[in-house]
Amino acid sequence: MKNSRKTLLFPGSFDPFTIGHKWVVDKALAIADRVVIAIGVNENKKRTFAIEEVEVAIKNVYAENPQVEVVTYSGLTVDIAKEVGADAIVRGVRSTIDFEYEKNIADINRELSGVETILLFTHPTLSHISSSMVRELNHFGHDVSKYIP
Repeated sequence: MKNSRKTLLFPGSFDPFTIGHKWVVDKALAIADRVVIAIGVNENKKRTFAIEEVEVAIKNVYAENPQVEVVTYSGLTVDIAKEVGADAIVRGVRSTIDFEYEKNIADINRELSGVETILLFTHPTLSHISSSMVRELNHFGHDVSKYIP
């Protein structure tokens, strides 16, 4: 990256935002001046946590960090990337399954807009953590506090 200010977009449903997601943001901050966490609104997807609730929770995590911004969006990720002036999209990868999925999305995003995607391979101690796992544990009454920041 050149000397100018760089912005990375970290899109996702973040239902909920986990310590794995926080790890990705923290690593992204090591290579960019600004990270925009973009919470995607998908009307066809049933959420466990309201968008507003997730937005407030993430903003609270980064309340003391002016380098992190939190927005919500609907539509294509490449459109919000352009809107916030992102130089690239950043995504976390836990497994080869994640890699294949993310590679396909990255290829489409590049084709549509020219925006590149940076994949960060999650720390092995966090690779088992997913929003769906946290939702399921929460649904069955288990304490999930160690999985969310």
